[in-house]
Amino acid sequence: MRMSPKIESKNGEQEAILETAKLMLAAARTAPKTAGIDDILTLIVYGEEKDAIAEKMYEIAEQRKIEGFRRDANNVKDSDAVVLIGVRGKKSVGLNCGACGYKNCEEFEKAQKEMGQDFAGPTCVFKALDLGIALGSAVKIASLLNVDNRIMYRVGTAALKLNLLPEATVAMGIPLSVKGKSIYFDRR
Repeated sequence: MRMSPKIESKNGEQEAILETAKLMLAAARTAPKTAGIDDILTLIVYGEEKDAIAEKMYEIAEQRKIEGFRRDANNVKDSDAVVLIGVRGKKSVGLNCGACGYKNCEEFEKAQKEMGQDFAGPTCVFKALDLGIALGSAVKIASLLNVDNRIMYRVGTAALKLNLLPEATVAMGIPLSVKGKSIYFDRR
């Protein structure tokens, strides 16, 4: 009797997470953008790179005495992969709306861009909106595929400090997990 090939549960779930992460990148890329200008940056991390993000988050938790960084770092450690989505927010879209705090986009473009505690600013509000739309598109895909996820700004902070998305002014992380119960909710 010939045995058919098998995929063990853990291996199949890991493959599903990475395939889902790839589809999330596609969703972020094709999400609508202001004036059709794409300044979205994406990256999938897993293994040692994912664990490095968690370690950086533990370090930040210790420095700032913020338990939320530690809690979220535990989630990253327990996740199988993380999707990072950031935006190049230093560019304007030329609408002169003033939401950035400057009179017009020309002043915004000339302004000194500096790294704050977590992100670089000022950031064009329309670029930040584009980031939000890309994040929503990405997590929709994970949700449709029944892969547990949660958008976490603290993951993005650690990723930027590790220079994983060097052109991004703002980034968020989306840890991914397939377990019997979502690890991202009912947290302490």
